[in-house]
Amino acid sequence: MASRELKQLVVAGLTLDIYHDAANTSSEVVVLFLLHGRNGSMKKVKWIAESLLDQIAEKRERASNGIPSLVIVAFDQRNHGSRVVDSLANSSWKKNNERHAIDMYSIFVGTSRDVSFLIDFLPSYLYPSKEKTVSQWLIAGISLGGHSTWISLRTEPRIRLGIPVIGGANYLGLMRPRAASSRVAFKPPYIPDALVDIVKATDPIYTRYQDDSASTNPFFGKKILALSGADDKLVPFAPMEAFFNELNVGPEGKKKVIIALGVGHECTPDMVREMADFIWEESLTL
Repeated sequence: MASRELKQLVVAGLTLDIYHDAANTSSEVVVLFLLHGRNGSMKKVKWIAESLLDQIAEKRERASNGIPSLVIVAFDQRNHGSRVVDSLANSSWKKNNERHAIDMYSIFVGTSRDVSFLIDFLPSYLYPSKEKTVSQWLIAGISLGGHSTWISLRTEPRIRLGIPVIGGANYLGLMRPRAASSRVAFKPPYIPDALVDIVKATDPIYTRYQDDSASTNPFFGKKILALSGADDKLVPFAPMEAFFNELNVGPEGKKKVIIALGVGHECTPDMVREMADFIWEESLTL
């Protein structure tokens, strides 16, 4: 088991839980943002952070020296955990939140922007005297956090590896059948034109994801593990299957999808093992 340590840090009013293996004294650090699901909090992903660190520590014991240290950062997403200001905004159309589509997507984008903000400032807070160097920025997220992970993969070039778990890359494709089942018209005021505009500016499916160039394809050269449940009715893989099949990550990138049989809308220990393996192979042992 890793000699895990957890400390809290406040960055411009945003409280972070920061997990690391105290036994690893490497001067090179890989930072993983770990994002929770809807109606969750950073405390709900504690077991995932601890499991990842334990599994990485076990792998490191069998490897040669020089493996970077993994630091995991969790925080409450907007209107979640300690940041809740309107609980109805986290509810669905079926629970009388008429702004469900707007509220949810705004959190996706807001979380992604929080991640970019933290990439800007975390090195100064964590290592003010350059005690360590952050060599890579990674992101993983569950459900709500999985959607935000996809958006960060599109919009943040410093993120080189992402693991969306039960999250989607085609928001309008996901929400159209949800609106129908909720007997909500897929048009204003439920789906405002301005919302469609921001979705098209940030959602992965509206990029030139098939291009063979990093200058036009934001996913080119990135490493992506998509984890989904075969029995997931809330965020099925189907609306983004064609996108993922055609996604071009180039010769230096990697994409992998695992559809877990018998699994619904949940993150399982087996999924966490897949996450640990992917991070180890595609980030820590390069």
